[in-house]
Amino acid sequence: MNPTPHPPARTDDELARLDVSVLLRYGLTAPAGPRRTALFGDGVAGAAVVLDRLGTQPRSVAFLADTVRAGGLGYAAELPEPLPRPEAAAVVRAWLEAATEIVGGVAADDTAARWLRAVASVIELRQLERARG
Repeated sequence: MNPTPHPPARTDDELARLDVSVLLRYGLTAPAGPRRTALFGDGVAGAAVVLDRLGTQPRSVAFLADTVRAGGLGYAAELPEPLPRPEAAAVVRAWLEAATEIVGGVAADDTAARWLRAVASVIELRQLERARG
């Protein structure tokens, strides 16, 4: 039995340059497979790097996830401030707008909410690790 090769590690800068909008557009409604894996793997990590660098608190992203779950992607994309900091709000609004371009209904909304929760978790882990020194 051959072990499955692991993808090469990416730096924070490489992750930050990923096109999260494209990953959302093609991964939210994709069946289990490479597109969904890319969204929940590198996509989560890249989004977390970007938002963490903008000083976003994980609880803000978690609250946005709850908002997406309750109101849907379209509702969240129209919020005047989806996140408290203007720079982070602009970034995440672009991601939400890209996600609304697909017609995925409640299933896409739920997947997007899970994805945002994962992003919040990675931001929290990054902040905890920095605090440990």
